[in-house]
Amino acid sequence: MTTLTRAALVVATVLVLLLALLWMCQRRLIYLPDSTPPPPAGEVVPGARDVSFTTSDGLRLAAWYVPGTRDVTVLIAGGNAGNRRDRAPLARALSEHGLAVLLMDYRGYGGNPGAPTEEGLHRDALAARELISGSRVIYFGESLGAGVVTRLALERPADGLVLRSPFTDLAAAGAANYPFLPVRPLLRDRFPVAENVARIRAPVVVVYGTRDAIVPPRLSRAVAQAAAGHVTTVEVAGADHNDLAMLTGPDVVAAVAGLAERIARRENGS
Repeated sequence: MTTLTRAALVVATVLVLLLALLWMCQRRLIYLPDSTPPPPAGEVVPGARDVSFTTSDGLRLAAWYVPGTRDVTVLIAGGNAGNRRDRAPLARALSEHGLAVLLMDYRGYGGNPGAPTEEGLHRDALAARELISGSRVIYFGESLGAGVVTRLALERPADGLVLRSPFTDLAAAGAANYPFLPVRPLLRDRFPVAENVARIRAPVVVVYGTRDAIVPPRLSRAVAQAAAGHVTTVEVAGADHNDLAMLTGPDVVAAVAGLAERIARRENGS
């Protein structure tokens, strides 16, 4: 065996080992939960209360519920990092518009048991939805949460959806961040947002920052283009993925409040 051949075998072996490691550990790169239990809801969001729900595979998950003065509840499904405490400012802002809010945490997040997977997050969202079955509902999906709520909407339709910084699918977002890796064939979780939204008839609002370095704006625009129902696109000029403008900025809050108004007018026949 020549020196060149031995070197090629060593490189190939290292690559195979690296790919195997990525395959086994990929969910640690995708899901970045803050597992710390948040304080009681009322200490963070005025009027909020702690609630819980049980998933179809037996996990009891904690969440926060903020009552509203209007017959519209916003189910907030967060992104891949943090926990519900990080989204509390959004819940407060929506509450000021009279909207009820269910701020869920996935399995493994915010002191909840279990470990996150695509199928697990779907079970979590289905169980959360049961808590608000008596009112009109808007699904708010942040980044990865857009994958959660668009799949949820296929089984439990909503009156409207707001997708904040959505990607077409997880592989596309992964390829944008790791262009040197064969992301698509390696991924175990898919989150096919564009595929899902093409089957949803409810009105959809897509909100994205024009300088998003994590989910390229072109992916969010492609999600809007794929929508089957009425779609509204909101660009937040100069905003990056995790900027405050994408959490409680006026464009984001107005997108949700405006959709709630349209739903109410539609229900009233006006």
